[in-house]
Amino acid sequence: MSTTLGAFIAGGIAACGAVTATHPFETVKIRMQLQGELQDKGHQPHHYRGPIHGVSVIVRNEGVRGIYRGIGCAYIYQVLLNGCRLGFYEPMRHALTSLVFKDGKTQSLGINMFCGATSGILGAAAGSPFFLVKTRLQSFSPFLPVGTQHKYRNAIDGLAQIYRAEGIAGLYRGVGAAMIRTGFGSSVQLPTYFFAKRRLVRHLGMEEGPALHLTSSTVSGFVVCIVMHPPDTIMSRLYNQNGNLYNGVFDCLAKTIRTEGFFAIYKGFLPHLARILPHTILTLSLAEQTNKLIRKVESRILPIADLKSA
Repeated sequence: MSTTLGAFIAGGIAACGAVTATHPFETVKIRMQLQGELQDKGHQPHHYRGPIHGVSVIVRNEGVRGIYRGIGCAYIYQVLLNGCRLGFYEPMRHALTSLVFKDGKTQSLGINMFCGATSGILGAAAGSPFFLVKTRLQSFSPFLPVGTQHKYRNAIDGLAQIYRAEGIAGLYRGVGAAMIRTGFGSSVQLPTYFFAKRRLVRHLGMEEGPALHLTSSTVSGFVVCIVMHPPDTIMSRLYNQNGNLYNGVFDCLAKTIRTEGFFAIYKGFLPHLARILPHTILTLSLAEQTNKLIRKVESRILPIADLKSA
């Protein structure tokens, strides 16, 4: 096993590789979540109708740069989020399992979900300001605007403008929704991945390797998307709001459902699925490989005793 720092680095590298491939669908997802915000059904615009249509509309009107708005913030956020999620999950799980069952190798669904949620919440809190600016950069469009429009030159300008106008509290606007959203997703991502992996090995005889990682990641990504999408929609709206359109997570949820109907919280589900499936597959599969690389590096620069205790 890598050290906690090694796992953090491996998780961050894997996530950055994944986000490069999936960022366009994230941009479409956010715009679909914001289009028709608090407008009655039948009066909502449909500029972006799905993952492929959304990508083509944005590229046609704004170029490739438009579909990759906010990518710098996305990298920083992914390093913080997945570094924490993949770096802290296993040490926390091992420590808690050893405490409760006296054996760190024991698998407990409850402990696995708790550690997955906790590690994800830590990452979401650390990266929240960057996700805030990323959301606002991605929602901005000079051609087909949806939701509140924030004109930032770049990520640094966005952070500076928010800090000048609202202080530290402004940078952490919507952090509660981010922690709920990531807690939901993280509570099922790694436990589902390892659960699927164990079952595939035991019942289908699959061996350690890319095929096993790919299949396990696909199962995990699908479950994560179903669980995480409603709080993800709420988070996008809280992050993008100007002023106090919503007073918090539950006020946003209530207003959205009351005005737009229950399924409004699943707006942008298909582009989210199109993003999160390859993202989860790439993140977890790359994490397996980057962890091996980090272990090789650590074995050369760290004493054997330190690696055994990691």
